[in-house]
Amino acid sequence: KNLASKLSNQRTKRLFQIFEKNFEIKESFAVAVSGGPDSLALAFLTRIFAIKNNLYCKYFIVDHSIRNESANEAQKVKKVLDKFGIKVEVLTWKGKKPLSNIQSVARKNRYELLFSKCKSLKISNLIIGHHVDDLFENFFIRMIRGSGLKGLVSLEKKTIISEINLIRPLLDFEKKNLELISNKVFNFFIKDPSNENIYYK
Repeated sequence: KNLASKLSNQRTKRLFQIFEKNFEIKESFAVAVSGGPDSLALAFLTRIFAIKNNLYCKYFIVDHSIRNESANEAQKVKKVLDKFGIKVEVLTWKGKKPLSNIQSVARKNRYELLFSKCKSLKISNLIIGHHVDDLFENFFIRMIRGSGLKGLVSLEKKTIISEINLIRPLLDFEKKNLELISNKVFNFFIKDPSNENIYYK
């Protein structure tokens, strides 16, 4: 009821209707949450969808343990979502952390943790929150790296990796609309300082 009441906002309701129309899932799925506005909006949209369609879904947040604040942030996100009946399990990346190529190594370990958890639960669909702004960003990063035409093919809505369907249902959504959902529903999201750090591409 708490979540459904948020659909009384007309813009939020309209965005959910767009999401619902294009989210073609009819079996159990897992959702990766980071605490940013895009992933929190995804948590809301997928939870409403799962309830309406009587689907089993699991939510995970990966604590990379690279920044000192990451563990507290993960617990804060968990607490906020719990108030809305969205149960989140925190997966912690343990072990030695890299001194270089940090983002790439962190991404690799993040997906390994998520894929392993999905397989243990016999879930073959992992939903992630990439949106249209990420699509453009990814394209230009690849162009800067000198990718050929084939290499410039950017993020796809569905990719199969390690026998897991990696699904990106927000690629038609602008970040501003996802921030709107996050603010209207949770009145909360976390700003990752890594996104503002020019050390990372």
